[in-house]
Amino acid sequence: MHTKDINENLPWSQINKDVMRSMMNPRKAYWVAIIVCIAMISCAVAAEVYQYNVGMGPANLNWPHMWDLYIATFIFWIGMSHPGTLLSAILHIIHADWRKPIYRFAEAMTTFSLMTAGLFPVIHIGRLWNMYWVLPYYSDRGIWPNFRSPLVWDAFAISTYLTSSALFLFIGMIPDLAICRDNTTGWRRKLYTILSLGWRGDDRQWRNFRRTYLLMACFLIPLAVSVHSIVSSDFAMSVMPGWHVTTFPPYFVAGALYSGCAAIMTLFICLRYFFRLEDYMTIPILVKTAKLTFAIAMVWTYLNLIEFASIWYGHNAVDKELLIAKFTGAYSPYFWMMLFIGSVVPFTLASEKLRTHLPTMLVVSLVLNLGMWLERWMIVTPTLSQGYHPFAFDVMWPSMIQWAIVFGSFGWFGLLFLIFVKVFPCVSMYEVKEMCYHRKREAMGVGHGSHAAGGAAGAVTASKTDLEGS
Repeated sequence: MHTKDINENLPWSQINKDVMRSMMNPRKAYWVAIIVCIAMISCAVAAEVYQYNVGMGPANLNWPHMWDLYIATFIFWIGMSHPGTLLSAILHIIHADWRKPIYRFAEAMTTFSLMTAGLFPVIHIGRLWNMYWVLPYYSDRGIWPNFRSPLVWDAFAISTYLTSSALFLFIGMIPDLAICRDNTTGWRRKLYTILSLGWRGDDRQWRNFRRTYLLMACFLIPLAVSVHSIVSSDFAMSVMPGWHVTTFPPYFVAGALYSGCAAIMTLFICLRYFFRLEDYMTIPILVKTAKLTFAIAMVWTYLNLIEFASIWYGHNAVDKELLIAKFTGAYSPYFWMMLFIGSVVPFTLASEKLRTHLPTMLVVSLVLNLGMWLERWMIVTPTLSQGYHPFAFDVMWPSMIQWAIVFGSFGWFGLLFLIFVKVFPCVSMYEVKEMCYHRKREAMGVGHGSHAAGGAAGAVTASKTDLEGS
């Protein structure tokens, strides 16, 4: 079993070659994945066209189920966006070197998850041409929307988070885009020339780059936490049973980190295989990600227990009836499945033998995300099925139209992600070089020193001659 995060003896020119080759020549499985994603999107488009022509009847969006599968999936995708940028920013600030080979695709996951989540409010409205009513704007009647509504906060927080995450991702890629610019031809060279913003890799640029990247990391940490806290306020600020809970903000944030870390494991294993990146996406890095996922799973379980206890020992009879209904009612099989997947399955991550077995970790990561999707659905649907008014009691099951659109959203995310990793380097070349440089210095008994000092920063933007020789 490997004991090092990465082989520090990799020549810098070899790092350039490996990453550039992965972009130009992925395995055939990559193209199969592209076709599958397009087929999934086609199913969703057909379902949305049908829903658009017929109306929202096929989606069963009526009283009391004004929210259901679409909003649950919206919350799932918002949660999926958290760990990429949040963990990248935190690990960057604490100088955790093991993040360097994997943070790029995790940040891309954040951006594309938010772009996928943004589709569901539009789909949920039904009348797509009225989408502008969702946006916080100064209307022609001279009034503002209700700023006490969490839905307005959502629009501000999510749009700010999407803009900041995309900017954070782009800024971190600039040195690598310069490497790509100097070692490609044709349309790629033109694209990378524009995006690299004239990067030369001199001392002044590096110092400005370091300050800007650190400032963005510090800004994104509270922003990422606030986004899902605000999403939780959509529920917690209502008076519906099971939603009016003060622990919802930390519970939502923990669930978001949980599902996102599981998604990072899935993408890690897939990219490692698709692009032959075994020297960079190593088993020790996967093990650390698995340990982090297990720790977050235990926090999520603890917050679940707090919620159950506060309701059970509380004085709200309707909340208690809803909790009992979750354990014993029509949705109980899915509730127990959620608890089993979310709280028991993670113990496979505590096994050292299983953590290093890639097929097992791939299956576990997919199952964990299924559990996190079930958690979102179990937040929304049982409450709407058993509120304060008996005339609204109803058991609702999603239609095939809804399932097709949700199914297609995964294809949409997958297609965006696969196009990104084909056009842009999914491994940060300059940071991997720094990582190798610092590991060599540690092996020689020399301290890290400044990140911009020494030979690391000056040579990460290798020219074409660097790529051809070691």
